[in-house]
Amino acid sequence: MSKTAIVVLSEPKAGSEEALGRVFNALAAAYDFKNQGEEVKILFQGAGTRWPEHLQKEDHPGHGLYQAVADKIEGVSCGCADVFGSNPSGLDLITDNAVPGTTGLPSFVKLQKDGYNIITF
Repeated sequence: MSKTAIVVLSEPKAGSEEALGRVFNALAAAYDFKNQGEEVKILFQGAGTRWPEHLQKEDHPGHGLYQAVADKIEGVSCGCADVFGSNPSGLDLITDNAVPGTTGLPSFVKLQKDGYNIITF
């Protein structure tokens, strides 16, 4: 069985179809892996830490898909949430990588060592 970590970096404040397309395709990929019985986790990092607050709103076009993969969300980069002023919206804060001057970010090295393929959107 494969293991995949999907990292969402896109910026919802851009308000562009491209940004929405990136997060939608990230969630759709997670949905595909989940439905195929593959191990998958979703992480929100960088400006992508702003997405959960938007996706949790029932009127957002990605809300249904977000809900369908909510059980696969690992969490939000703590340091990035601080820098980008995002609301983690009740999600776990990830602090595996103790980057100086931050409260911590996800560790890509840890993900790789744990056998995850990493896909960024």
